[in-house]
Amino acid sequence: MRKRKDPTKQTAPWRPALKPVIGDYQQPRMERQTLAGASWIARYANLVRLPHTVFALPFTLVGVVYASHGSPVTMRHVLLVVIAFTAARFAAMGFNRVIDRELDDLNPRTRRREMPSGRLTVQQASAAVYLASAVFIAAAGALNRLCFILSPVTLLWILAYSYTKRFTHWSHLWLGLSLGIAPAGGYLAVTGSWSDPWWTLPVLAFAVTMWVAGFDMFYALQDESFDRRHGLKSAVVRLGKARSILVAKLFHRVTIAALIGFGIGAAWGMVYFLSVAAATVILIWEHNLVRPDDLSRLNAAFFTMNGVMSIVVFAGALGDRLL
Repeated sequence: MRKRKDPTKQTAPWRPALKPVIGDYQQPRMERQTLAGASWIARYANLVRLPHTVFALPFTLVGVVYASHGSPVTMRHVLLVVIAFTAARFAAMGFNRVIDRELDDLNPRTRRREMPSGRLTVQQASAAVYLASAVFIAAAGALNRLCFILSPVTLLWILAYSYTKRFTHWSHLWLGLSLGIAPAGGYLAVTGSWSDPWWTLPVLAFAVTMWVAGFDMFYALQDESFDRRHGLKSAVVRLGKARSILVAKLFHRVTIAALIGFGIGAAWGMVYFLSVAAATVILIWEHNLVRPDDLSRLNAAFFTMNGVMSIVVFAGALGDRLL
């Protein structure tokens, strides 16, 4: 069994010393593994919570469906888009785990993750990040020249997110834009050029940015005490639980408005708008699950509701295109 280091002796370049978890800190529930077993596949899948790819991949495919209005879409396009998105997300999540490994070891909620628990070493996780980054750039290059040119910039942005909690309370927006650019990427993967009208892709990206930022603020609720103790920043640390939930609700209202605006600009039909109406109901339900004094249903709000919401919007876009 691996001997745990004294947390008071662990250091990081951005902070003189990390404090142990003591006192009145209320320990949240530990995270569960997404895949059972000790195989290498399970370890790497759990490192980046691979099944959670379903959150934003459907919105990436909305971009592909939007592109199909003016350009032919092949299975090759779809396959390369899925590979590129999955690889980019793997690289970003894996990099985040490497950068935050000492914090994860201190946090009762995260100390069972693959690196703090010793199931993966820094070298093994880092190698996977390098490989995923290479796969992402290669897939982008296989799509078209514009995607290839933009791929290093995209990769730099999504990797930089891992440092944002050190210097801004609004890392949620950085994460949101990291996923918000995915639908635009899906569109560019097919067309190799910008949308017409030009503003439709930015509005779609904005919708996804607000959606992700809102549910990431929900996710940050469970780490408020830990983040305060260790000098980490988040909207929850800045505003407190109650006001953060109100801001998240505002973000999600903006999300729905932006999805409607995108639908109008892209000339979607009734099926798409019905899916946006369904997404609105899902977000309202999600908000009813989370209260400042009761986070017991946070996992249902974060994982289940958001996964369903993105799939519903994609299904509406695809159904509208096919009907």
